[in-house]
Amino acid sequence: MAVAQAAPVVAAAAACRGISPSGTTGVFRWRPRRRALARARPARRGSRATGRGRGLVVVAEFGGTYEDGFEDVHKNIINYFTYKATHTVLHQLYEMNPPAYTWLYSYISVNDPLDGDYFLRLLAKERQDLAERVMITRLHLYGKWIKRCDHAMMYERISKENLDIMRQRLVETVVWPTDDTNFGESKD
Repeated sequence: MAVAQAAPVVAAAAACRGISPSGTTGVFRWRPRRRALARARPARRGSRATGRGRGLVVVAEFGGTYEDGFEDVHKNIINYFTYKATHTVLHQLYEMNPPAYTWLYSYISVNDPLDGDYFLRLLAKERQDLAERVMITRLHLYGKWIKRCDHAMMYERISKENLDIMRQRLVETVVWPTDDTNFGESKD
């Protein structure tokens, strides 16, 4: 039982550290602290050389500036279409090829389709036919999404959701007057 509970904890810890099975980092990047870098160079006059500050610092970079580009968004979209295609193929196999369905279902339980590239590389090593089917389905689903996606409508939905969130937050933070309206008056 302890082993079964340890796996999600290890996965959660790896996710918090920004480590994914594909070897890419998440939103967290590990960088040496400035003092650790300073020790690699000769010490300057007047600089403090203490034992503190060694090790790594977690720098959270959640998207950066607009000039940095949207490569993280592109990767997430591709990973999501891999996930959708995998589940579409799984549903097709359930109806047409139960043994392949069972195999792919157990494969998905061990390997996360949201890892996109890594997931497909491992799947291609195990079952080339299923990997090709997922890749073709992924491309087809993306093509359908591009044709149906209304960017103006998406912009409106995001704006409306932002407004709803801020309205709800305002309602939560406003201090409403109580029924004790006669607080300042004295009773005779």
